[in-house]
Amino acid sequence: MKFIDEAKIEVIAGNGGNGCMSFRREKFIEKGGPDGGDGGRGGSIIMIADNNINTLVDYRFVKKYTAKNGEHGRGADCYGHKGDDVYLKVPVGTTIFDEETGLIIADLDTNGQEIIIAKGGKGGLGNLHFKSSTNRAPRQATKGEAGEMRKLRLELKVMADIGLLGLPNAGKSTFIRAVSAAKPKVADYPFTTLHPNLGVVRVDSERSFVIADIPGLIEGAAEGQGLGHKFLKHLQRTKVLLHLVDIAPLDEDFDVVGSSVAITQELAKYSEELYNKPRYLVINKIDLVLPEEREEIIKEFIDEFKRHDTNTNFDKIFIISGATGENCQELCYYLMNHIQEKTANQVENKAISSIVD
Repeated sequence: MKFIDEAKIEVIAGNGGNGCMSFRREKFIEKGGPDGGDGGRGGSIIMIADNNINTLVDYRFVKKYTAKNGEHGRGADCYGHKGDDVYLKVPVGTTIFDEETGLIIADLDTNGQEIIIAKGGKGGLGNLHFKSSTNRAPRQATKGEAGEMRKLRLELKVMADIGLLGLPNAGKSTFIRAVSAAKPKVADYPFTTLHPNLGVVRVDSERSFVIADIPGLIEGAAEGQGLGHKFLKHLQRTKVLLHLVDIAPLDEDFDVVGSSVAITQELAKYSEELYNKPRYLVINKIDLVLPEEREEIIKEFIDEFKRHDTNTNFDKIFIISGATGENCQELCYYLMNHIQEKTANQVENKAISSIVD
């Protein structure tokens, strides 16, 4: 299935049915009085977050969704039937924008979360509502209200705990294949990854986290260079970013440090919040370096990286090989513990805040 993470659609709720003006007319019953029923409410458009959907591809081809109108009221105190609602399922992590104002209408980040995105029009009142002691034969009824119409932009941000960041061919896809059951395409040319890949990393029988791999970034990504700029939004929900760098590029003249530091600046251009997320340096492809040269090469690399990028958290530096799996398990355990600790702190802060309030 093709991965689609943005779509524009139009939703039109149903109009309310008109109220009825009617009088009771039955044999042997004189002066029956008004008996016009109300019109039914128009159907609404409702969006639901669903874990079983992982792309907005359905909304790329069907652009317009319309709910049914409510039925008109009838005589004999008959009320019109309500128009059927239309339910639209979207992936968890979908943000809904009003296309005309640019404002966020809803952020569906929980499975089963619902929102009425376009409310159906209210039904009109029948003439039985207007009878009184001075107006025993009202000849008035109201029309149903029009349903809401909206043009929307849907934007999917994948739900993941860990995000992978790096240059094309830094080994991100190989790493996610090594630690999870995900099988993204791996090849020896740039931009092998064309869309985000999610993998569930299970560290033991009761603990797991989700990791996201996006297409590689290059300098100028925030301005639209390369492929990764389209998918930077998918890193915004993550708790930690892993910055993978290739310690042994095929081109010996390639400036790995300069290029890697440059893409961290792309994060700042795209989003200050994203740039300030916890970010750890992961030196990959260590299997391509001779054992006797590893210590010296890694030390020089880290020293140069520190001089250029002071924001990266170097409390823990990971040296791994996605191809052989070397040190990958240790990295996953560290990440799992970090996520649990951060989650516990958030729960504690929320509890303290509720007590203070």
